[in-house]
Amino acid sequence: MNRRQQNPKRWRRWFTYARAWAADYAYVGYWQVNGFLFRKDPAKFLTPVGGARKSPVILIPGVYENWQFLRPLAEALSAQGHPVHTVAPLGYNRGRIDRMAALVQQYLVDRDLTEAVVVAHSKGGLIGKELMLLPEGSRRIKRMVAVNTPFSGSVYATFFLVPSIRAFSPRNKFLRRLQDSRDINSRITSVYSRFDPHIPGGSQLPGARNIQLETMGHFRPIGDPRLLEVLERELEAGAGDGSSAGGPASGGN
Repeated sequence: MNRRQQNPKRWRRWFTYARAWAADYAYVGYWQVNGFLFRKDPAKFLTPVGGARKSPVILIPGVYENWQFLRPLAEALSAQGHPVHTVAPLGYNRGRIDRMAALVQQYLVDRDLTEAVVVAHSKGGLIGKELMLLPEGSRRIKRMVAVNTPFSGSVYATFFLVPSIRAFSPRNKFLRRLQDSRDINSRITSVYSRFDPHIPGGSQLPGARNIQLETMGHFRPIGDPRLLEVLERELEAGAGDGSSAGGPASGGN
């Protein structure tokens, strides 16, 4: 293939990525504004629709996100019969990962929750993994489904001075320690996009169940029906077998 033939393909690829990036930020902008202007009472999700009582779900959002950003998941999981818990003290999740994990652990203890499932986005997955390493968290959390989590960090984080973002640097000592704790990876399902502009290295986690969505973006998967299908299947399946599923969940972008 000559250079003239390669260039159009390269430009089409970059145009696709640029369009996905723009759509991603449009999505996050919409939900940040929506969550601020039209706040919902999270207590309504503690009582599942129809009265069914499946495993309790703990929602953990990403950095600079509060639980309202994950409201599409709260509504869907509640409709499936899961009591959905949000952890108000997390706020917009700007604190250190270990401190945020301690807050969630205290929430579990205060409400005496057991056999719970963490559903997390981005930084929330790191908090969830740290939670599963804590004494009470390990005992009370059955498994976790993490969406677009930088388990191996993101090279972009090294260019930021803000501590809440720099914590995702692949060179961060805490993050490296978290990577080395592989014993619990078999209890984690990592779901990630085909293209994630924030995590160029991807979100695959060794020893976990890895599922790729054909959705493009870091935030858009939260509102994608294909993610809801994966969540329903993973929560119904219970504990994972530690295998890796590398194929896409479904088509489209």
